[in-house]
Amino acid sequence: MSKGKNNSDNENTITANNASTKIDAIKQLIFGENMQAYDSEFEFVKKDLLNKKKELEALIEEVRSELTQSIDNLSTDINIRITELEDHFNDKIDTIDNKKADRKLLGELFTKLGEKISQ
Repeated sequence: MSKGKNNSDNENTITANNASTKIDAIKQLIFGENMQAYDSEFEFVKKDLLNKKKELEALIEEVRSELTQSIDNLSTDINIRITELEDHFNDKIDTIDNKKADRKLLGELFTKLGEKISQ
């Protein structure tokens, strides 16, 4: 059983090799001497594409790092502004608390003044 399979595999390999040889012969008939020129042009195009790919990857990495830096700067700026706002609100709250304390003190003074007037 395995011998039959091996023979079948060998026949397939031989058939594939014959087909490849025939395809190469047809290429040679169609393209002839220009085949080497086409091959060199394809190699040039491949190299050019690889170079362009490397350039694009470098640009992408550069943009990524610039974007990360911009995000970090923006985050720092926002944190500074939030801190400034918190400080400003705390100052306003202290001012309001003082005004309320003054009103309480003023109320007490009016009460004392009213008592002194009624005496």
